[in-house]
Amino acid sequence: RYITGLERAIRADVQASLIFHAGCDTFNKRNINRSIDESFANYAPVAARARAEGSAVGGDVSTPFARPSGGGVAPEKGLEVSARLTDPGCYEVSVGDTIGVGTPVQVQGVIGILLQVIPASKLAMHFHDTRGTALANTLAALEMGIATFDASSGGLGGCPYAPGASGNMATEDLVYMLEKMGIDTAVDLNLLVAASQIIAPYLDHPLPGRYLQACTRAAAPVAATTATVQ
Repeated sequence: RYITGLERAIRADVQASLIFHAGCDTFNKRNINRSIDESFANYAPVAARARAEGSAVGGDVSTPFARPSGGGVAPEKGLEVSARLTDPGCYEVSVGDTIGVGTPVQVQGVIGILLQVIPASKLAMHFHDTRGTALANTLAALEMGIATFDASSGGLGGCPYAPGASGNMATEDLVYMLEKMGIDTAVDLNLLVAASQIIAPYLDHPLPGRYLQACTRAAAPVAATTATVQ
């Protein structure tokens, strides 16, 4: 099944593939119906085939801070999975706070452990903004030397196997913050907002991105009001 999916991606001229793993067996089984060991065994030929076709292979580790079902995940487990992802030749390992429970202190703790085996240049972070800490966690990761972050237009996203998890960190929020810090992202913020505004009407809920909401409010006509003085 995995090879079939890869072949379709190759025919579509996809330039990079992603190997997904969770930091705990429970979530891994819920998400892809495989234990961590089983998924590594299944992914080995996929990674080899992708590299043979000239496609870059990245790795993703989810739930490094806590499991959707409750309870923590030992940092050593996340380290083990992340280190194993370098064996198939992953050019990058993205660490994802799938349910958005991480805090800056936790983020720096996990990154500090990962840096023991993976250089900062090969690490990326993937934050969900469920509890409003995604930007704070990004700053914490920046201080640790991480320079690659996942984000989504307007804050889209979520996970059907992580009840209550909101979308990813909004790209607009990330770009705005970085640009105001003097970090060039090469992203046109106005065009990004326009793209999110195209998506918004097709959803059954407002996009949660703060910068997008601020732009929407600023562009909305102000209703006339009258006051009666008694």
